[in-house]
Amino acid sequence: MAQRDTNPFPGSDDNKRYLTYSSYLRRRFGGKVIKIPLNIDLGCPNRDGTKGRGGCIFCSAKAGGDFAGDPCDDIGRQFEQLKTVMHKKWPEGRYIPYFQAGSNTYGETSMLRSMFERALAFEDAVGLAVATRADCIDGEKADMLAELSERTYLTVELGLQSIFDETAALCNRCHTYEDFLRGFGLLKERGINVCVHIINGLPGETREMMLRTAETVGSLGIHAVKIHLLHILRGTVLAEMYGRSEVRPMEQEEYIGLVCDQIERLPPEIIIERVTGDGARKDLIAPLWSLNKFSVMNGIDKELYRRGTYQGSRS
Repeated sequence: MAQRDTNPFPGSDDNKRYLTYSSYLRRRFGGKVIKIPLNIDLGCPNRDGTKGRGGCIFCSAKAGGDFAGDPCDDIGRQFEQLKTVMHKKWPEGRYIPYFQAGSNTYGETSMLRSMFERALAFEDAVGLAVATRADCIDGEKADMLAELSERTYLTVELGLQSIFDETAALCNRCHTYEDFLRGFGLLKERGINVCVHIINGLPGETREMMLRTAETVGSLGIHAVKIHLLHILRGTVLAEMYGRSEVRPMEQEEYIGLVCDQIERLPPEIIIERVTGDGARKDLIAPLWSLNKFSVMNGIDKELYRRGTYQGSRS
């Protein structure tokens, strides 16, 4: 009971020293809420030649949707298949349809609206999450998303990864931090919840750069953040770089220490949706320690307890 009895972070109801997504959803909706990842195969301007070819060096062939449904299936079927699995574990749960794979504002606004409206009508759906790139947001799409956000709990997830343009160039992101701020600004000025993704361990980045990315993102007035570990996956340019010893995967203790440093610097009201990421077991080359996700999460909890710190204690 030591952790629970001495936890100084007031925003937690699950004995964490940071504001978890599950805790936030439980308080907002009064029970368990589960994201259901969907794939509508919209692609990405960084793959089809509009901005670049091949995608980011770390991105899998499924464009980040490795755990989403089959894009050959209708989204209703995708949702029901995954919901059936989740219902066995959480029979009283409700759901947030999550357009995860690729850039989910990369298409005609009318088509996107139709997809999102369908998802909102799914049984037991209480919100909507849309993952995309900031350079796939324009005024028309932002207006459409703002209208949806007035009717449901909407979060738009923007993949930033790093605030440093030299890192973005090395990773073949094909957009700059300024590009990110433009798209983010269109959402923020309309009051839309934004979750920003960052990645620790990107090639060429120092600990100080990763801390600065977290601090800068925390200062933007965002709704949530996802902190990811860089995974080296088969079939990616990053895997080729790893084979040439051009990239070094982070060690577990190194990663845990860094994430704790970042959590301490994030404002306490920001939801931390993730503190590590999932790499598909069959595709993961390194770091293999990341397959034990609960060991990483427990390590972060223990380190914050050891330090006597919590989210926002250094913000």
